[in-house]
Amino acid sequence: MPKGRTELFAFLDGLCIETRTFEHPPLFTVKDSQELRGTIPGAHTKNLFLKDKKDRFFLLTVDEEAEVDLKQVHHLIGASGRVSFGRPEMLMELLGVIPGAVTPFGLINDTGNHVQFFLDSELMESEIINAHPLTNEATTSIARADLLRFVEATGHQPTILKLSA
Repeated sequence: MPKGRTELFAFLDGLCIETRTFEHPPLFTVKDSQELRGTIPGAHTKNLFLKDKKDRFFLLTVDEEAEVDLKQVHHLIGASGRVSFGRPEMLMELLGVIPGAVTPFGLINDTGNHVQFFLDSELMESEIINAHPLTNEATTSIARADLLRFVEATGHQPTILKLSA
């Protein structure tokens, strides 16, 4: 059973990481998010759960406005050939979330370290980063440095690259 919001927030508290969470109706797309979020400060994310032809998995977190060239990004992230979106079953198995709720916080559920994590360098220019807390019914704001601490505490190595076109 994947960890949920309660376990996520307890994990963050254990790391002495402060966050702020805003409840809202379920959001499934960036467009939904832009229409319903109101005035949550900070950068808002778009998250891509991808796989390559060798069934290696990647999570790319970029600014919501960023465009990622899926025909070329494999060169940047070291994938074997072009990438495609990972199946919903693998998304749930590895990150414990459903499509529409993909988030870097899902790394808490990747205890086998099967997902390589990448952050866009432009997103990392923001002091505050917003992502779903394992559900698309809320948005959690976290400081950039604390997001990196969280990722490392899950056993993942965040790689910061220019992913956006």
